[in-house]
Amino acid sequence: MKTLDYLHLDASAANKVVEALQQLLADYQVFYTNLRGFHWNIKGHGFFVLHSKFEEMYDNAAEKVDELAERILMLGGVPVNKFSEYLKVARVKEVSGVSCGDEALENILNTYGQFIAEERKLLSLASEAGDEATVALMSDYLKEQEKLVWMLVAYSTCDCKK
Repeated sequence: MKTLDYLHLDASAANKVVEALQQLLADYQVFYTNLRGFHWNIKGHGFFVLHSKFEEMYDNAAEKVDELAERILMLGGVPVNKFSEYLKVARVKEVSGVSCGDEALENILNTYGQFIAEERKLLSLASEAGDEATVALMSDYLKEQEKLVWMLVAYSTCDCKK
């Protein structure tokens, strides 16, 4: 028997979820690399805060990469593990040479916006498939990311005198 038989999930529906998870995996891999670059290259007044925050964020992204790959395996798929393949399909684009905190934060916020939209679609797809574990995973990601977006926007906003 296959894992899906024990999970009581339809293979066709699970394959659609796997495809969406593969997309998210590719996007997270590129995002992880972008975050490493931001961490290494950040300069200026926000260095101490952002250098540490970017490290925290890339550690979190690495954890998500592992969770996504393992979920793909649980659903009967094989996670892509070649960066060249990620770059072919990723919606998140590689960024290099960013040393300005504002530019890095803008990129990160845009990427989280992409993730949130992608994860909402995946949540819906997983729900239709009866895949409650992927629904829970995406719900956890959304809860965490919505709070982080709020905090990053607050950090980026300079209206202290209002």
